Amino acid sequence: MPAYLRLKVHAGAKADKLVVKGSDRFEAWVREPAEAGRANKAVLTLLAAHLRIHPGRLWIIKGAHQPSKIIAIRSE
Repeated sequence: MPAYLRLKVHAGAKADKLVVKGSDRFEAWVREPAEAGRANKAVLTLLAAHLRIHPGRLWIIKGAHQPSKIIAIRSE
């Protein structure tokens, strides 16, 4: 069963940054613009690095075209 995380994304920021807001809540700033999925890819890479998992284990299940997202973590 996958674990779920809540994530708020700010695309087009000056620097990449991830802030932990709670045990399952994060807020992220990424340099990539919110076009053609570039910000989504960047934020999944940033979150995976923080969680020390491969980015392929994360996927957006809700909010792919919105700042507020729900991310699922696939089991290994």
